[in-house]
Amino acid sequence: MITGTIKTQIDQIWNAFWSGGISNPMEVIEQMTYLLFIKRLDELQTVKEKKAGRTGKPIENPIFNQYQSNLRWSQFKLLGDAGSLYTLISEKVFPFIKTLGGEDGQSTYAAHMKDARFTIPTPALLAKVVDMLDTIPMEDRDTKGDLYEYMLGKIASAGQNGQFRTPRHIIKLIVEMMAPHPGDTICDPACGTAGFLIAAAEYLDKHHGDKIYHDAESAKRYNHDTFHGFDFDSTMLRVGSMNMLLHGVENPAIENRDSLSEGHASVEGQFSLILANPPFAGSLDYESCAKDLQQIVKTKKTELLFLALFLRLLKTGGRAAVIVPEGVLFGSSKAHKELRRMLVEEHKLDGIVSMPSGVFRPYAGVSTAVLIFTKTNSGGTDNVWFYDMRADGYSLDDRRNSLDADKHECNNLSDILTRWQNRDSEVGRKRTEQSFLVNKSEIADKEYDLSINRYQEAVQKRVEYESPLKVLAELKALETEIIQGVAELESMLK
Repeated sequence: MITGTIKTQIDQIWNAFWSGGISNPMEVIEQMTYLLFIKRLDELQTVKEKKAGRTGKPIENPIFNQYQSNLRWSQFKLLGDAGSLYTLISEKVFPFIKTLGGEDGQSTYAAHMKDARFTIPTPALLAKVVDMLDTIPMEDRDTKGDLYEYMLGKIASAGQNGQFRTPRHIIKLIVEMMAPHPGDTICDPACGTAGFLIAAAEYLDKHHGDKIYHDAESAKRYNHDTFHGFDFDSTMLRVGSMNMLLHGVENPAIENRDSLSEGHASVEGQFSLILANPPFAGSLDYESCAKDLQQIVKTKKTELLFLALFLRLLKTGGRAAVIVPEGVLFGSSKAHKELRRMLVEEHKLDGIVSMPSGVFRPYAGVSTAVLIFTKTNSGGTDNVWFYDMRADGYSLDDRRNSLDADKHECNNLSDILTRWQNRDSEVGRKRTEQSFLVNKSEIADKEYDLSINRYQEAVQKRVEYESPLKVLAELKALETEIIQGVAELESMLK
């Protein structure tokens, strides 16, 4: 989590934008992101230069050439004249970042940036914001990611249409549970700012860096073919593309696409891993939704349509870990039951992590779960692994204060990962514990209800009470005492 100092700095910058004439929260984030991106590019170039100095080799893939030093943050921030700074950034630096990525700027990033606009209205506001941003550290990946989350959390419209920002520690847990490998083709069909894709890239870089950069062909596959993200919000696509580029993925397939529409119904069987937190709320007209999804499950509810979409997009043998509202697990409609039956009977339902309702605060208090399954088209479900997450390391109120991460009662995440990785050994675990296995036949008997409460057994504690006769005797004694007190009060008044 970012510190209180950085939060205060962001708040001050946010207020500067508002007082400077930009009142649209999404526009504030977009303009601030451009400037943070420019700042980070300079820091990355500095790292490359230091490495070249140590090794004695030329700078590897330089961001700025020898004629572009005036475009670097460390140089233009020293300009004393606000007017000159404004002219340089608006006419030179901003056009420069719009063409980054890939060969000759021909990348999905450049495509999304084509319509980007630099809208900071005055030189004075730009100079003020540059000075304020200059003090914010961008080296740490977690800080950078949390900074984005904090900015996105300031959007007043966040949470509308079920679009909640997924906390980074939840994303990280899900990615570690799925353990992507270099051969995966990874997709988030509702990618937003690309949080899942970035976490997957970080996991691959940490655990398989030697393989993804083994040779030029492996590096090209990693940068061009591994990551796929869809969204229909052009601003989010720009932010997501910048985010991916900053994390070292040069040309991911981030596309402007309404995943549920008929226009993209031809995309199927392409991905080996789906990581997603699709929109929860809302419904679509049958006419605007892909017909093949309606054939899988006849519904207007977006959360069910997205599950049908995941099954369509996955290759046979492909895996998915997706966040769903708790209602998906026990909803009584025909569509709810049929979709759950399909996951259990026609594919392989691997596990369910039930999350507490506070995970998405302050956006919403909705209860959610992580649904993990494998597309097989031939069944395969044997035992389904359930985990009852009770704490995620932060308070479950709107404040979301950090708790003691080393205490299990405050943070279940490491326990979830350990038990998931060893779930085959959980056969004898009692239903009174936080995790356990449930046989497919039992789930079928309960009409494919997947809520953990249907299978978890409550721990009964023996409580000793006083005998009724003793309680009555105490009541009589109290009554006698009250009568005596009333009599004494009457005598005093007489």
